[in-house]
Amino acid sequence: MKVLSIDTSNYVLGIGLLDGETVMGEYISNIKKNHSVRVMPAIQTLMEECSINPADLSKIVVAEGPGSYTGVRIGVTIAKTMAWSLKIPISGVSSLEVAAASAGRYFDGYVSPFFDARRGQIYTSLYKFEDQKLQTVKKDQLVMSTDWVKTLNELDSRILFTSNDLKLHEEVIKEELGDKAVFAAVTELNPRPAELALLGRDKEGVDLHTFVPNYIRLAEAEANWLKAQETKN
Repeated sequence: MKVLSIDTSNYVLGIGLLDGETVMGEYISNIKKNHSVRVMPAIQTLMEECSINPADLSKIVVAEGPGSYTGVRIGVTIAKTMAWSLKIPISGVSSLEVAAASAGRYFDGYVSPFFDARRGQIYTSLYKFEDQKLQTVKKDQLVMSTDWVKTLNELDSRILFTSNDLKLHEEVIKEELGDKAVFAAVTELNPRPAELALLGRDKEGVDLHTFVPNYIRLAEAEANWLKAQETKN
């Protein structure tokens, strides 16, 4: 079973190819460049390098968010288009789940991936590996980082934090959790597209036409528009 994974949900652009239990290849970059003009060439390059034709693919797995609104839309749109044209299943995986799997597979404790959401807020969730399987402890959510670490402090365990935005919230984390807080190494911070492919490989395919990104919150423009409509009514 050959799985193509696509992650454009944040600055990191990740493309992966998984063939059964073998990682055939990965493309990962963490640079502030437009995903819309880079993702298709990255997919083409990786597939050509691995001698995989589009018709060889069995499934598409995409990081469904949360993250950058534009980034998430790009990845999901491309994944849906490819799945539709190739007539193969598609599955979505939480972008936070991918980050947790990429850094915490061998960590004996909880794993808290997060993405900065500005104004002191983060997109985050909580996981734990049990028998080499990632278990969700707390679902994806948008929360103030100060509130999140207070919640985590109630746990009697160490917590591994992983994020390319660590520096923005490191002080808050250390202040509340002290020695309970463990920070992933810099080489573990980029979510791996091979982990994304593995997480989604055995998930049931979703309906192509109703599958939408998981933004968690509306974009500011959309929220303002809804407020304006409520005022009119």
